[in-house]
Amino acid sequence: MRHNSFQPAEKFIQQPINFNKYTDRNMLQYCLGATMYMPGTKDFLQPILTKKYPGLTSMVMCFEDACKEELVPAAEQNVLNLLDALNKELEKGTIKYTEIPLIIFRVRSVEQFKHFTSMLKPEHIHLITAFNFPKFNKRNGESYYSHLEELNIKFNEILYGMPILESKEMAYLELRIPELMGVKEILDRHKRLVLNIRVGGTDWSSVFGVRRGINYTIYDIMTVKDCLKDTLNVFARNNDYCVSGPVWEYFRANKYMKFSELPESINKSLFRRDSLINDAVDGLLRELLLDRANGFIGKTIIHPTHIPYINGMLAVTEEVYNDALQIMDTSGGVIKSVSGNKMNEIGPHRCWAEKVLMRSKAYGVIKDESCYSSLFVTT
Repeated sequence: MRHNSFQPAEKFIQQPINFNKYTDRNMLQYCLGATMYMPGTKDFLQPILTKKYPGLTSMVMCFEDACKEELVPAAEQNVLNLLDALNKELEKGTIKYTEIPLIIFRVRSVEQFKHFTSMLKPEHIHLITAFNFPKFNKRNGESYYSHLEELNIKFNEILYGMPILESKEMAYLELRIPELMGVKEILDRHKRLVLNIRVGGTDWSSVFGVRRGINYTIYDIMTVKDCLKDTLNVFARNNDYCVSGPVWEYFRANKYMKFSELPESINKSLFRRDSLINDAVDGLLRELLLDRANGFIGKTIIHPTHIPYINGMLAVTEEVYNDALQIMDTSGGVIKSVSGNKMNEIGPHRCWAEKVLMRSKAYGVIKDESCYSSLFVTT
């Protein structure tokens, strides 16, 4: 897998790296990018084989919110069939291992997690990257990770966990910090198996009876913004964990989108509320800029048209890349940036520079902001 792989090499000053589930965790956690969720009942073999969705590198098949409870057995059998079919296609040579997206399963509960994994065969494991743990909290978290540890020992393989922080306890002001700190204690004990932390913007919004409109970002919803802020405060310190941004719920795509007419400065235009593509895409781009500014890496998606925007916007401009290199290559003090337009303070900016360089490896380095719009074109 490689991000922005449908783009010609000349668009990048530094191309994105190749990765798979066996890539070192410290790098892989930055590589999830646009992670597409779908019901576990969906037949997804042909889209994988035909590479139907350009840029798709990670996918979640869901046994929880996207799947009715009575359909869970059928969903479990469906994904087992998918794993078996992919192995057959690999044996026939109709697809390469490097062409299969990272496959993640969102389980329904600890009990369903144990039941589903009891049906897995050793030959399935190389196709599975991780499990999403919904409504993850300090009461159920250890059970999820204890079983995950057992699976890693049983199969002598690497299987990651991706907790989803979305519970009511984390939404409530008086309970949030004790809950977050309790979760952190669990994750710290199992850190080598924590690939990514997801956040449930939709679930937290529902607690307060709100939903962001198409012309707002999740950061405009004050109660949810506080949940996101505190989550980053606890888990993003010193780049301890990668935290992924919440899902964008709107999509409006058609073949008449005019990518070539985008302005050079997407950033300025978005925050002036200029119309760029349509309100659904413009809203996504606006929220992506704020995700990136606040330190989120990647984003949950529900529609394949979101993939090029998210992975494209995670690419690093040459100026930012040079700043990060300069900071990491300097022992201390303060130095004028290579571009001559800012101060790089080595100590305070080092943590930022580390994250930028990891992003640059995962998503590539481009000349400047005017290049972002060209990364949105998939055909």
